[in-house]
Amino acid sequence: MYDNFPLAEAAKLQVELAKQLKFEKVTTISTIAGADISFNKDSTTMYAAIVVLSFPELRLIGYAIDTYDTTFPFEDGFLGFKEVPALLKAWELIKEKPDVVVLDGNGILHTRRMGVASHFGILANQPAIGCAKTMLNGENFSPENLKFSTTELKNNQEFLGFALRTKVNCAPVYVSAGHLITHQQSLELIKKCVGKYRIPEPTRIAHEIANQFRLGKIKAGYQTIQKPLTLF
Repeated sequence: MYDNFPLAEAAKLQVELAKQLKFEKVTTISTIAGADISFNKDSTTMYAAIVVLSFPELRLIGYAIDTYDTTFPFEDGFLGFKEVPALLKAWELIKEKPDVVVLDGNGILHTRRMGVASHFGILANQPAIGCAKTMLNGENFSPENLKFSTTELKNNQEFLGFALRTKVNCAPVYVSAGHLITHQQSLELIKKCVGKYRIPEPTRIAHEIANQFRLGKIKAGYQTIQKPLTLF
């Protein structure tokens, strides 16, 4: 999809895609998805996983996994070009689309306001939230060492997202709206998705599923969950 796409052209496309961004409250949320990628070093194969959880119970009800080969490089600021094509392949396998997707990466907390969550949200026309483990863009003011303490993240006074402490004595995660959802709703949803771990359940479980897929323990396709899995 983006192979042999020059970085200069990719940057221009990000600027154009960012003009389509919309931020509006999602009125009904009964399912929430997590999306993540796994890969082997020096391999062109992306192993994509999108898990679907009930909300607010966060019970895993299904997952879609597929592979996608790409030679687009891993470059800071261009993660969407590497990962979104693979995630879209998995997305196509889901018949009943979830209400919101959480991605392991940034939304508008990005130099050109087009992190992987915004990129996916635009192309899938889907409410999407970025929840990143590291901050790509913005002035970082670390929140207090208290669970659910937050600080706003800005760049030249432009609001871009939140640093959120999900556990005491752990580094924060970085929450930003991707597309078709508000900044405040993104933050509140991520708080409700936090379990025992630093990473919220949708992307944590997607990460585990993607790794199991890469290791050959589960097969590509969409799987409905009839009983709790023991992978996690």
